[in-house]
Amino acid sequence: MNKLDNPVWHALSETHAAFGISLGNCRFYRPQYCLFGAFTGPDNPARGLKAYSSLSEMFFIVGEQPQHDNSIRNAGIVTCDQMILEEPVRLAVTSEIVPLNQKHEAQLQELVSLVQPGYFRLSTPALGRYFGIFNNDELVAAAGERMKMNDMTEVSAVVTRPGYTGRGFARQLITYTTNIIFEEGKMPFLHVAETNTGAIALYEKLGFSYRRKMMFRKFAAR
Repeated sequence: MNKLDNPVWHALSETHAAFGISLGNCRFYRPQYCLFGAFTGPDNPARGLKAYSSLSEMFFIVGEQPQHDNSIRNAGIVTCDQMILEEPVRLAVTSEIVPLNQKHEAQLQELVSLVQPGYFRLSTPALGRYFGIFNNDELVAAAGERMKMNDMTEVSAVVTRPGYTGRGFARQLITYTTNIIFEEGKMPFLHVAETNTGAIALYEKLGFSYRRKMMFRKFAAR
């Protein structure tokens, strides 16, 4: 099986092992970092899901539908296109790209929560590097890294503040971020909601190709 068929499991088995918790045949990111989990093998993962629900009332299983008991409920599905980039992007970066650090955390949290609410956690920036574009000290666009394996890194939180779209900021941030990933000898990949046709068109223009559908299955404690 390709590791990208179960990216959470393999990220938490490799580069991100220190950020995870194992519960039976399930692996989850610790809630302060990310609310993603996964399972593998023939055993029923219900016990692991129940145990994690005591740590976070809401979470996502990325991949196949798990069995679960009545202590949790299905709360929706986000169907994403998983896309990969096999060659560096050949695009000039003309904006000033700023590596984000602790002093930018509040601005990054505010921007991602504004544009992509529900996924970014207090300590998500610890999972990878994040980069931004500023206008008069205001963070107006950002992109960064989330799931990491030994040979692949997920591009995530590609966001532009309303009022600043259409200026090519996302395109330049994706170029900058993915080229750094390639310099490490890794392959960039990402997940984008299948309904976000504008973002998909941008990723395709930059050279990303569709690999498969990936289900982000939301669960909530009863």
